Amino acid sequence: MEKFNRYFLDTVKHRYADFNGRATRSEYWYFVLFFVLISIVLTLIDTAVINPLILHMTPEEARQGGLLSFLFALAMLLPHIGVGIRRLHDIGKSGWWLLIGFVPVVGLLVLLYFFVQPSK
Repeated sequence: MEKFNRYFLDTVKHRYADFNGRATRSEYWYFVLFFVLISIVLTLIDTAVINPLILHMTPEEARQGGLLSFLFALAMLLPHIGVGIRRLHDIGKSGWWLLIGFVPVVGLLVLLYFFVQPSK
């Protein structure tokens, strides 16, 4: 719980749209871990409860995603970009390198390589 408070909640509360500074490798990867875990839980809640019972969707429509997971992803967009840019700053790269992620496959592999590098 301490890592959740330190790496996820602290980033969301105090550095929501902060694109300056540095983020350590552990800060970045713990943020990503908790983002994925919360997204999975919200998707399960959407698929099992909200979509079929409240929104009256068919099972096929319910599996396509839902309101909670969309709102969470939208709310976490700026913190995710911010922590990615700060991580790139930590390895000595410009934050503009984050845009290479738009290049299919190769861009994501380059970013993955950058994000696992040790701090400089």
